[in-house]
Amino acid sequence: MTARQSRQGGSGREFQKVSGELRARMTDGTYPLRSFLPAQRDLAAEFEVSRDTVQRALRELVDEGWIESRQGSGSRVIKTQRIQSSTPRATRTRLGMTLGPLISEAFEQPEVTLDVFTLTSESLDAHIRLQVERIRSGYIAPQHIALRMLLPDETMPLPYPRAKGDEGDERPRQRLLAITQRHTESLRVQLNDLRTENLVPSVDLRIRHAPLIPAFKLYLLNGAEALHGMYEVIERQMDVGTGEVITALDVLGVGATLTHHVRDADPNSQGSVFVNNMQMWFESVWNLLAE
Repeated sequence: MTARQSRQGGSGREFQKVSGELRARMTDGTYPLRSFLPAQRDLAAEFEVSRDTVQRALRELVDEGWIESRQGSGSRVIKTQRIQSSTPRATRTRLGMTLGPLISEAFEQPEVTLDVFTLTSESLDAHIRLQVERIRSGYIAPQHIALRMLLPDETMPLPYPRAKGDEGDERPRQRLLAITQRHTESLRVQLNDLRTENLVPSVDLRIRHAPLIPAFKLYLLNGAEALHGMYEVIERQMDVGTGEVITALDVLGVGATLTHHVRDADPNSQGSVFVNNMQMWFESVWNLLAE
């Protein structure tokens, strides 16, 4: 089998490469909210894959709520991560900025620590993928990356996502677990490759599960910044993986606005108090509840 034939087979690795790169571009603002992605034939040519592989990647992004696709209209971005900063340091940012620049800034330090509490690892995977490419390109060179991620206990019943009017339908839950597992494995592979290829001397990835229902997502960056946002419950159409679309109650994660807080020299400032409290909360759950 030739390389081209292999690519046209639409293997999982190729389709995940395409969907991961498109997530990263939506995350960093290359494809901003309400913009259209390039045509399928152009994406196939750029990534040197078949149209089938591109279509599979786009279907995944539709299913995850990143884009909407209509026949004859193309694929349009319908969610990004917006940041609203309540700290003086916001002079270097702006209302409505995306999460990408803050993650990028954190990774420009020699020692990178990232503590995350989230429902899934979907958006984090997109951000880490972007930083891995920056490291491979030589733009940044962190010496140590430590990532701790708290996820909900997979055996615990969750109020979302669920089929509207049919709480016994397990397909939304199974879909959530599949998304989490796919992106968690992607994170493991990306960070392990950095260590294996000697691009980052020290990499420490730890994932624990806690018996908590996430009502919010939290990023703690290098012990100095916190990004916090509530999950908004929404009603939306959901493809449950068999071609059947159901009405589901889900949460808005990537599309929700995060608030940005920075620890400063004043321990009593709003930013310092918030970051310190969130770090203490994370440590308590990580050490006492999570497994």
